[in-house]
Amino acid sequence: MMRLLAGDPFYGQVNPPAAIKQFADNAKGPGGGLVILLNNLLRLMIVGAGFYALVNFILAGYQFFSAAGDSQKVSQAWAKIWQTLLGLVVVAASFLLAALVGLLLFGKPTMFLQLKIWTAP
Repeated sequence: MMRLLAGDPFYGQVNPPAAIKQFADNAKGPGGGLVILLNNLLRLMIVGAGFYALVNFILAGYQFFSAAGDSQKVSQAWAKIWQTLLGLVVVAASFLLAALVGLLLFGKPTMFLQLKIWTAP
């Protein structure tokens, strides 16, 4: 019969699979796995916004060149170009705002862009 000690878990040692080992909670200190995951999601959304803007520019350019002088189609293409530019400005302004707030409140502009979760020891 096996006897459990006070600090031993009854289920044994569980190791994460190799593919997700970088997201383990003990990978980079307390909360490390969650922080890495959130930072990767943020980067993915930024890259997705850039890719979406690129596709919109290409489609608007094609729509502009295929308008063949039709003023309605030309104005639709210009509207799509301006909306895409406005979206890129909003994404860039969000970074500037996050850096400004991080600098004013914490003295570190990358405070919100490099997340760190503090936990009790």
